[in-house]
Amino acid sequence: MLAVLVLALSANGPAAFGQQTAAPLGTGGVYNPLAPLLTQPPTAAPAEPAEGTFEGLPASDGVELVYYMCSSCHSIRLVTQQRVTEARWDYLLDWMVKEQSMPELPPEDRAVVLAYLSRHFSARP
Repeated sequence: MLAVLVLALSANGPAAFGQQTAAPLGTGGVYNPLAPLLTQPPTAAPAEPAEGTFEGLPASDGVELVYYMCSSCHSIRLVTQQRVTEARWDYLLDWMVKEQSMPELPPEDRAVVLAYLSRHFSARP
């Protein structure tokens, strides 16, 4: 029975299971299950964030400073997925300066960044 199934698959590709009949072809016109289907529409590129949205960061005091300081080294997504305490954000700012060569922020900018991160991306009680 297995031999019959293998023969059906090799001869008909995905059509043997009622799937799309435009089987993906590899080199030489041979069925290749890993090749993309010819009938699939091309995938759309991810939409660019609208200008001034700061890649989805919440709009409030400090958003622009946080956006430019953080995105100069890594993705904003790395920031937005965090849920840590204010003390941990404070530690991370020190760590990035010491270990990752982030420029040290003036005290007033550091306070704005720390307040913004703590307000929007803090650990939930």
